[in-house]
Amino acid sequence: MGLLTYPAYSRAFSLSASNDVIIGHNSHRYKVDLNWGNLDPLQTPVQDCHEMAQDSKGRIVLLTNHTKNNVIVYDKSGKLLETWGTEYPGAHGLTLVKENGTDFLLISDYERHQIIKTTIDGKVVMTIDYPEETGKYKTKEEFKPTETTVTENGDIYVADGYGNQHILHYNHKGELLNYFGGRGTDNGQFLNAHGICYDNRDSNNPSLLVSAREMNVLKRFSLNGEFLESIAVPGALICRPVIHKNDIYFAVLRSKSAAQSDSGFILIMNENNEVVSCPGATGPSYEGNELQELYQTIRLFRHPHDVCIDNDENMYVAQWNSGQTYPIKLVRV
Repeated sequence: MGLLTYPAYSRAFSLSASNDVIIGHNSHRYKVDLNWGNLDPLQTPVQDCHEMAQDSKGRIVLLTNHTKNNVIVYDKSGKLLETWGTEYPGAHGLTLVKENGTDFLLISDYERHQIIKTTIDGKVVMTIDYPEETGKYKTKEEFKPTETTVTENGDIYVADGYGNQHILHYNHKGELLNYFGGRGTDNGQFLNAHGICYDNRDSNNPSLLVSAREMNVLKRFSLNGEFLESIAVPGALICRPVIHKNDIYFAVLRSKSAAQSDSGFILIMNENNEVVSCPGATGPSYEGNELQELYQTIRLFRHPHDVCIDNDENMYVAQWNSGQTYPIKLVRV
């Protein structure tokens, strides 16, 4: 993959004496590893690499919508450990759930119109179907979930990001408790509620973060669905929020104003909702409290769709519509 730079923003990356590509800004800078996790596509193919998570054993779990092997499990060096799954054509969202020391996965499948809970090795233990009882869905086809998140008590929140744009709240048994949102541009509504995560960095005031991707906005809600705030990320079509320690990490699918569609990058935001680093993009710049528009400056990523931060602070980037490529590893420097 060739690298094209934009001279006016040359500080978006630098080259070391060993020609390692370093991207990012301030305290969050990374060396690019394009060889991590590459496999034989005839044996272990991918279509879209949608999301990733690290399990309790430190393994990196990748979700793809290729039905020969929907789930690919690596060690941190990129070695293939195992694969499973042939029944998830719309495999999109992947959430790791820990229950009494045991790992489970929640798979959001927008073509099956379901959330599927599995063991870490793929045994199905529960499914959540379309929320007919809300009266907001005439058919199951209107329900196209893209993401889930789970609270400490096991409650599940589902983002219907490709469907009718509601956030559905279930208990751990899959029983519907509440719903909010819907399609629209009001504070409590969404255009492409693509990702959701549970934010308990402030243990006294836990909340939900929802990426309204087409709106270039991250929205915060109470656990009961009350709108709290919007955080603008101009020019950045953000995918799901991923919280690691005090920071929030996002894959940015593309730059809004870029001429090319595959113009994505990574965005990192601190606990004060300030963007501190944009690997692959312009450095974050503020005029007063207003973040200036962000856009890609290095042709490295092609539609990045999710990030996973491991326990060594390294980042793995899964990409949608990227020519069936495997994830890119970013080594923290």
